[in-house]
Amino acid sequence: MGNQIPMSALETGQLARVIGFTDELTSLKLLEMGLLPGEQVQLERWAPMGCPVLINLASSQLSLRKEEADSVLVESVDHA
Repeated sequence: MGNQIPMSALETGQLARVIGFTDELTSLKLLEMGLLPGEQVQLERWAPMGCPVLINLASSQLSLRKEEADSVLVESVDHA
């Protein structure tokens, strides 16, 4: 297992697994949107001004504010 980092620290194209959340109120919203612990995500791209961020989640995409991405703890997933 890798170190836990905020989702906002991922690089474009990087795969990660959701570990948990740092903000309870934001976590409820994200859980309802399908961002569950154990789910694999990939950072697709950042908007030109740095917010929002687009992530791939299973067969869908989510757009999150930087503050929301900061509150999601992930660990990097190896490609191989």
